[in-house]
Amino acid sequence: MRLSDSEWKIADCLWKNESMTITELTHELSPDTGWSKNTIITLLKRMIDKGAVTYVQEDRAKRFCPVIDRTEAELEETTSFLDKVYKGNIGLMISNLIGSEQLTEEQLEELRKIIKEG
Repeated sequence: MRLSDSEWKIADCLWKNESMTITELTHELSPDTGWSKNTIITLLKRMIDKGAVTYVQEDRAKRFCPVIDRTEAELEETTSFLDKVYKGNIGLMISNLIGSEQLTEEQLEELRKIIKEG
């Protein structure tokens, strides 16, 4: 299941908080995104249709919960990105990152450690 960038922002809030109402999501996301309540409702509807989110009706509000697991979503997104940009070649991706000289020494050391332990 692919999530748009906007859907990722909502999913991230839900993963961090386990469940949230529209009002809580609006309060959390509006300062950074400028999204109105209606925008969040639209995104949530799309996510429900995809099967990424569900809700429980409480007194006067719906409480939204993620259906998809964060780790699974991250893996799917990573695989999709790797396939789209690097045709599945992780070595090429790492080579490009190293060659761009945008990685810090700490990030390079972390990569070395991951490869060594893997």
